[in-house]
Amino acid sequence: MIKKKIYDVVIIGSGPGGLAAAVAAKKEGAEDVLVIERDTELGGILLQCIHNGFGLEIFNEDLPGPSYAQRYIDEAHELGVESMLDTIVLEVTPGRKLFASSTKHGFVEIDARAIVLAMGCRERTRAMIQIPGMRPAGVYTAGTAQRFTNIEGKMPGERVVILGSGDIGLIMARRLTFEGAKVERVLEILPYLSGLTRNYVQCLQDFDIPLQFEHTVKFIHGKDRVEAVEIAQVDKNWNYVKGSEETIPCDTLLLSVGLIPENELSRQAGVRIDPITGGPYVDESRETNVPGIFAAGNVVHVYDLADWVTLAGYDAGKSAAKFAMALKAKESAHIPVKAGNNVHHVVPHTINKQNLTNDEIELQLRVVRPIEERVMIEVHDGENRIARKAARYARPGEMLTLVLKERHFADVEKADSLTVDVNPR
Repeated sequence: MIKKKIYDVVIIGSGPGGLAAAVAAKKEGAEDVLVIERDTELGGILLQCIHNGFGLEIFNEDLPGPSYAQRYIDEAHELGVESMLDTIVLEVTPGRKLFASSTKHGFVEIDARAIVLAMGCRERTRAMIQIPGMRPAGVYTAGTAQRFTNIEGKMPGERVVILGSGDIGLIMARRLTFEGAKVERVLEILPYLSGLTRNYVQCLQDFDIPLQFEHTVKFIHGKDRVEAVEIAQVDKNWNYVKGSEETIPCDTLLLSVGLIPENELSRQAGVRIDPITGGPYVDESRETNVPGIFAAGNVVHVYDLADWVTLAGYDAGKSAAKFAMALKAKESAHIPVKAGNNVHHVVPHTINKQNLTNDEIELQLRVVRPIEERVMIEVHDGENRIARKAARYARPGEMLTLVLKERHFADVEKADSLTVDVNPR
């Protein structure tokens, strides 16, 4: 079982946004902070980004992704942030309840006073852009190829064409060149670069890798494995320019054709999604339209720098902690009233300590089983009996009452909870 049933702040995702949110929530005063990560390690996508370029904005250092992640992982551990790894969140409700499946804990339910959505984004696939041809091996998203190369130590191919000039595609052009592959060409359907200029210079120009604007893949050749791609120029309406076709022999096609914020869980929770960005509508505190649910990073809109994702995570974590602490203070002002022995239910369900003035508080209850003899209705906090009342009998169809008066209020205020029992006298 997990350590706690309810957490102050639960963060879904442990990339730069999620880790920053966890650290910020702890520093802001949240006591119980949990990060849920579907992978077996904290760090998210940073772990496969072994290139430099991280930390320039925040640390004034040029760090590789794993080093950047490790700084926040270490800080989170030092602050006492808990984590559940190898865990998939199946559903988030508007009431901030999470249902998850974990290899270690099985199916779990977790209540959160505040939630930070930090699931990041996913890549567009071949099916989404509908490239004609067979379905041979050798067609990958750039991020998948990056994981193969940097995490699993496997080369996706030897002769590569890359479609799209997004940052991951540009970085993989250089990475595969380092490993001995021949990157034949990078194609971009737009008349301008999609990624950062620095990546174009450092990853393509420095290695003499050609980039063609206003070009795309028209057809993929090959049955078992990619054998070649047919490319073509496009006009301003993205129609093929007749006579511009060219066939490039290759065994691998990488797709770097855009990212989509990962918001299936957000929609389940009733979070309003912006059709332009594909991410949640958020206010200046990063709160969504659902109270207590916050969002930060690429799940909101796609960033070009991880440092900026981190800064957004800080904001979301800090705001989530403030929300959780305010809710916790409100909860602590209410004393739960529980149904005890032979009691079906009690109303009110809680007593607000701020209302313990000169007014009387009437507890209304029904029993589970009839007792056709004198009974005693008792209210207690553990071993401490606070009030009691005798009755001639107790029947499920007839409501019983017990009034807490001013003389009881001192004991009520000290109680963690009240339990009501109905027993034979």
